[in-house]
Amino acid sequence: MEGAQAVREAQRHGRVRELFVTDAAAARHPELLGAGSSRPSWITERAAASLSDTVTPQGIFAVCDLVDVPLERSLAGAPRLVAVCVAVGDPGNVGTIIRVADAAGADAVVLAGDAVDPHNGKAVRASTGSLFHLPVTRERDTAAALAACRAAGLTTLVADARGELDLHDPAVAPVLAGPVAWIFGGEAHGVPATVAEAAEHRVRVPIHGRAESLNLATAAAVCLYASVGARRLRSRPDE
Repeated sequence: MEGAQAVREAQRHGRVRELFVTDAAAARHPELLGAGSSRPSWITERAAASLSDTVTPQGIFAVCDLVDVPLERSLAGAPRLVAVCVAVGDPGNVGTIIRVADAAGADAVVLAGDAVDPHNGKAVRASTGSLFHLPVTRERDTAAALAACRAAGLTTLVADARGELDLHDPAVAPVLAGPVAWIFGGEAHGVPATVAEAAEHRVRVPIHGRAESLNLATAAAVCLYASVGARRLRSRPDE
């Protein structure tokens, strides 16, 4: 992985095996050099450019343990909020959804079907360290992933622009407030029709202006926080 924030979080959670830094990066982030059990190895700017997949390398890299966990571990206990990405191929979207799920207090993120690897460099950077804060699972069998969510007591909700439920309809609040697994599809084609039909509800985010649609990560943030808001309202004592 590359970048100071990602490396900082990896060190905090004991995931770093090897650390590589340039002189310039070491000067910018001296606090990272003595953290954890890994002694830094010094590399040149040219080596950093060859290791990086960004236009402007940050000059600090780490080799880390893999972070994904089995599905049963992600859904252990009594999860209340889970984000499921079905066949989401853009690593930036996957990393951002992991970050949003972390911010919303989700219990896990499940990458189902032909979804991008969460260890992809762009996904790691987009997660800004959240990859280490909550369980992340890869499950190739989408049907098995959704069945496991239902078995864990989660209501499956598909984010769908043509959904029969309106996210802002007050009547939908009791559904949102319960234990839910929000299902998100790829930017271009959305959730596969078979998955949308198998879910318990399809929920649309209303477009009040003239925008054609929301991008995937924004829609995920709106949906996850809608569940958080509905839950807080339900738990608030009557005034």
